[in-house]
Amino acid sequence: MTGDASLLIGLMIKHGGFVTYGDNNRGRIIGCGNIGVVGNLIIPNVLLVEGLKHNLLSISQLCDKGLQVTFQPEICLISSADSRQSADSGTCII
Repeated sequence: MTGDASLLIGLMIKHGGFVTYGDNNRGRIIGCGNIGVVGNLIIPNVLLVEGLKHNLLSISQLCDKGLQVTFQPEICLISSADSRQSADSGTCII
């Protein structure tokens, strides 16, 4: 989830729907799109949430989509679990 529409590729506006945060506050979903670099790894179906101040990433949802997530001291690497791809064609650094 993000509150920054400029991060999304192919933004589609949504009418209706909310997300509930851990503190039971809610944010209104205003759109959905993809995040990533065209020709590189794309994270699909990222929600655009009104007023969200920080980007939120679900590691378990990424792993469920077949992606590999590796944490290092200064970065988080998200890559395709398909070993046939080169690191350059399937890695996203956050």
